[in-house]
Amino acid sequence: MAEGYRDQAGLGGTDSEEDSPNMIVYRKIEGIVTRIQDEKAGGVAIRTVKSFLSKIPSVVSGADIVQWLMKNLSVEDPAEAIHLGSLVAAHGYIFPISDHVLTLKDDGTLYRFQSPYFWPSNCWEPENTDYAIYLCKRTMQNKARLELADYEAENLARLQRAFARKWEFIFMQAEAQVKIDRKKDKADRKIQDSQERAFWDVHRPVPGCVNTTEMDIRKCRRERNPHRVKKSVYGVTDDGQSQPSPVLVSSQPARKATREDVQKEITFLNTQLDRHCMKVSKVADSLMSYTEQFMEYDPFVSAPEPSNPWVGDDASFWDLEASRDPGQQRVKKWGFSLEEALKDAAGRDQFLKFLESEFSSENLRFWLAVQDLKRRPLRDVSARAREIWQEFLAEGAPSSINLDSHSFERTSQNLRDPGRYSYEDAQEHIFKLMKSDSYARFLRSNIYQDLLLARKKQPADTEQGRRTSLEKFTRSVGKSLTGKRLTGLMQSS
Repeated sequence: MAEGYRDQAGLGGTDSEEDSPNMIVYRKIEGIVTRIQDEKAGGVAIRTVKSFLSKIPSVVSGADIVQWLMKNLSVEDPAEAIHLGSLVAAHGYIFPISDHVLTLKDDGTLYRFQSPYFWPSNCWEPENTDYAIYLCKRTMQNKARLELADYEAENLARLQRAFARKWEFIFMQAEAQVKIDRKKDKADRKIQDSQERAFWDVHRPVPGCVNTTEMDIRKCRRERNPHRVKKSVYGVTDDGQSQPSPVLVSSQPARKATREDVQKEITFLNTQLDRHCMKVSKVADSLMSYTEQFMEYDPFVSAPEPSNPWVGDDASFWDLEASRDPGQQRVKKWGFSLEEALKDAAGRDQFLKFLESEFSSENLRFWLAVQDLKRRPLRDVSARAREIWQEFLAEGAPSSINLDSHSFERTSQNLRDPGRYSYEDAQEHIFKLMKSDSYARFLRSNIYQDLLLARKKQPADTEQGRRTSLEKFTRSVGKSLTGKRLTGLMQSS
């Protein structure tokens, strides 16, 4: 069956080509997939599943596939059957209908079989132009069902910048394909859309997933048979030189990797695995919230009082910012974060005053001492570092602070050769401790609340005082005028 499809695609080759390692693997996988699809020979039943207000055509469950593999391939361990099925899915022969990650799960997850046209044995190596057409087409279709994932939206933006000169051509191709797809039956269109999505999940996988198309064995195969590699999925031919990929670009010259290179790559990949990743939408929301919060503090966006020192010679704004008597805006800014409170000298004083009232000022004094250590001349660093140790960390220290064992050990090792950054771990731990505990109580304390309310009421109180004085003056003048009028009337009578 697989050979028939290959012959239809015009990909016949010599026996040596068919005996290549990749083709041997593909033939075995395609043989398994063909047996699974053959219901008459005991394959898995492909059915239409009814869901709420819709039907899902031509699907099978992951549990059915796992059971078939265990029964027909003499696999006793379910984990081995799941692993085998995941390898088949990683090459795109089966795929989940509601997920971009090509793995097999032993549950009720619904899967669909890939069309033979998109099988890897056809030696696909699609261009970025085709990927751009596909993503552009997805944006024109049903947004609820075919909405772009975050990584796909980023790839679309990169491709649009890379193919800026020919983007109109790409858009027209995508628009023409959408018009053709709308003429098809709804069920067939759903199946084709999911198969096309699975094809690109293989060739442009989700970040962090295994890319089976970039194995060295495949690259060797393509070098042996360059005439069999299919570049275009949609029949689009490039009229010029192929543009470099905006998704994966190698800037290093090809050379044989050494042991050190492999070790560096392993370290780098481990670091990437530990990175905290966020969705682009959440990052954009955070950036917008930050911008709105600090908008009134930007002199180029909001006019400051009394004047903008960036565009004039009046420096009174800087004097107000440096004064120990903060205004309402400065006090309000302390509530944004602990970093903002510690940047302001008046904020540090008020926070220290609050900590002293709670008998826990040693944390902030330690943090300030480490900050001062970083700005000290090099000749004074060693002595000052030991003084900080004796004051805050040594056994029986007068202002002892609480550190976790990891930070304490790292700091002890660093002090064998004292430097400006010997207390970096300890300072970070104390900062997080203040941020999660003391700073929250400071914002709720009477010290901060009274200061904030006093600054808010100050202009109103002044205006009210002026109004009261004016009313008293008016009343006194009115009384004097009334008295004079009464005296005049009595004299005239």
